[in-house]
Amino acid sequence: MKAVALIAGLLLAHAACADLDLAKELRAGGYVLYLRHTSTDFGQNDSRMKSWDDCESQRNLTGKGRDEARAIAAHLRRLRIPVGEVLASPFCRTMETARLAFGKATAMNEVRGGPLRSDDPKRYDPLRKLLSDPVPKGENRVISSHGNPYYAVFGPPYLAEGEMAVVRPEGPGKSSVIGKIRLDDWASLR
Repeated sequence: MKAVALIAGLLLAHAACADLDLAKELRAGGYVLYLRHTSTDFGQNDSRMKSWDDCESQRNLTGKGRDEARAIAAHLRRLRIPVGEVLASPFCRTMETARLAFGKATAMNEVRGGPLRSDDPKRYDPLRKLLSDPVPKGENRVISSHGNPYYAVFGPPYLAEGEMAVVRPEGPGKSSVIGKIRLDDWASLR
């Protein structure tokens, strides 16, 4: 029984240390923060949308999703994590998440994997470039997007709504996920 408690204690201490290191790394900048939009209404879908601005015909954030995005903004301020450019899929849910969490958003189709409903495996190449291009120290590039593009580039598992992957750019076409922050994890970061 004591061995189990000791192992559990060591794991918790390691997790806390990893959280401290991750927050410290993010404050220094140089990373890509890939955020899947926050909570949405799955009773809605995008099948009838006529344009990116047609929010009435898209799956949108819920009130909970808006609160989650605002909470992320508060944690970023609390942790003093610098944000540079904020790129977002042009869907209303990703643009709204970005604006609420980061205060700005530039619509960019490339962050969602190019043209709608394309089966071309190269459709994610522009996203791979954004994930692998260097980010200046002192800032972090943000990508507000969806679960499918993340899965296509990094593989399973999918990001949950509101989950953020911390990506280290490693040069042309190469990047690696060094950590993930779920909505419940923000409070433990120091």
